[in-house]
Amino acid sequence: MSSKIITLRKPLLSNRDPKVEEDSKPGAVTAPAIFTNISRYSLIVVTQAFAGHLGNLELAAVSIVNSVISGFTMGIALGMGSALETLCGQAYGAGQLDMLGVYLQRSWVIVNTTGLILSPLYIFAKPLLMLIGQKQDIADAAGTFAIWTLPQWFAYTMNFPVVKFLQAQQKMMIVAVVAAVALGLHTLFSWVLMFKLKWGLVGAAVAISVVQCSSSAGVYIFLEVRYYRTLILIAGYLKNPEISVDALSICLNISGWTLMLAFGYQAATRFASKTLHALFSSSVSNELGAGHPRTAKFSIAVVVINSFLIGLVLAPLLVIFQQEYPKAFTNSEVVTKFVSNLTPLLAFSVVINSVQPVLTGAATGAGWQALVAYVNIGCYYVFGIPLGLLLAYKFNYGIQGIWLGMISGTVAQTCILLILTYRTNWDKEASVAEDRIRTWGGEPNGEETMNE
Repeated sequence: MSSKIITLRKPLLSNRDPKVEEDSKPGAVTAPAIFTNISRYSLIVVTQAFAGHLGNLELAAVSIVNSVISGFTMGIALGMGSALETLCGQAYGAGQLDMLGVYLQRSWVIVNTTGLILSPLYIFAKPLLMLIGQKQDIADAAGTFAIWTLPQWFAYTMNFPVVKFLQAQQKMMIVAVVAAVALGLHTLFSWVLMFKLKWGLVGAAVAISVVQCSSSAGVYIFLEVRYYRTLILIAGYLKNPEISVDALSICLNISGWTLMLAFGYQAATRFASKTLHALFSSSVSNELGAGHPRTAKFSIAVVVINSFLIGLVLAPLLVIFQQEYPKAFTNSEVVTKFVSNLTPLLAFSVVINSVQPVLTGAATGAGWQALVAYVNIGCYYVFGIPLGLLLAYKFNYGIQGIWLGMISGTVAQTCILLILTYRTNWDKEASVAEDRIRTWGGEPNGEETMNE
């Protein structure tokens, strides 16, 4: 009698935490993810809002550091550790829980080594900014702020892998609680140190560094966000650089705040019923690792639609209150007017940005980090930034030209990701996920072999 090998796949839930289905309810997973992203981004917003009430120079300095120095370094760190999201998500979906800790430790080594290599950018921020042509007073203030935020940088390199580790396991509630506490403490510390003790920018840096070092959740940053921050640097070369940087940074803060809703969907684990599974980023990787390509495909469509509808709701609110919301960040009437003039473009950006992070999350969950990086570089740095420079300087559109270039890059990237997602063979991606898990030391979906 001949013998042959039969491969049996265990049911998905037999290899998962039995609480997974109980926790996979809309309010239990999507809301914490959205709240976490908004809270973490609000740390930056609060710092810049307080700095804006110190003065235009202080706001420009904080914006330059957060956008250029921190944006660049955190973007690099994210790239170095981005594989963790895919590997942990697919390992969890396949039931290989023992591999999660291994992946986390490897990511820590890589990301923290990257942190040490990039730390001189904070230490020598002042001469670097002057080298690339920033004004003396802005470079002085930014250099002081950058040095005092160095502890925040090392906190990020430790916390970023932990967040991805927990996210892959659908454990967003603890991250949300920590993020809420961090935001409350940061607001209190910033007010006391900056205004009561009159430490100014040093107080702002100390506040955010203390909170980040004591928090188990770091701030977010993505490659396309680093592109947005590069535009802050470009604005520093326009006429009235302080006003231009201040106005653009306020708009980027509002845009980033609304982006957190979309990133919440991107990071959301799963909200489920008998017929619907809406999953993102780690959840797409969960389902691919578990061998459920149709679930992943359907979920992407549902979340894209939901995120787009959120953008359609938020955009009109910005237009309605375009004369009021800038006052939360600055006392300057000139800056307020600049921001108000940019609001129609900002509103359009909100709609586009409600979809783009969701598509990026799907690509990341499927393990397409390299492809997404190439798309981002092409759309943002080859197309968007040059177009913004052309409109701003050649055609004298100023800050509006910079923003138009930014929008153009985002629209191009969104269109490409939509096409790629639509044309993807998700059955094939599930097979690739299995191969990836094997390569990194796990066994996909708890496969077993037996002789017949």
